[in-house]
Amino acid sequence: MKKELTAEEYLQRVLTAQVSDTCPMRRTLEMLSGKWRTHIIYELCKKETCRFGELKKAVPRITNTMLSSTLRDLEELGIIHREQFNEIPPRVEYSLTEKGRALLPVFTELAKWGEKYID
Repeated sequence: MKKELTAEEYLQRVLTAQVSDTCPMRRTLEMLSGKWRTHIIYELCKKETCRFGELKKAVPRITNTMLSSTLRDLEELGIIHREQFNEIPPRVEYSLTEKGRALLPVFTELAKWGEKYID
């Protein structure tokens, strides 16, 4: 089992240039990059499941095309699960996977930082 790095140990690795393209931080930032990914993950944190229209209302400035594309990307990354129900009218629900739910502590720490530093 890998030993978890402390913030100080990670900073030391960064400062001594021991960080490469395989750096977990770099790969995580790339996975979460994009204007809408974190917004959508945040909205899915609030509910067990969410439909496309609910997400569209929760992130009002996003276009339908961009929402579809971002949901597809997050599904390919294994962060969200898409379930399609074969009924009339068709219904699709999105939820966080175990991998997606594992991001919740990260969001908690971001919220703490925001409460402390953002007016």
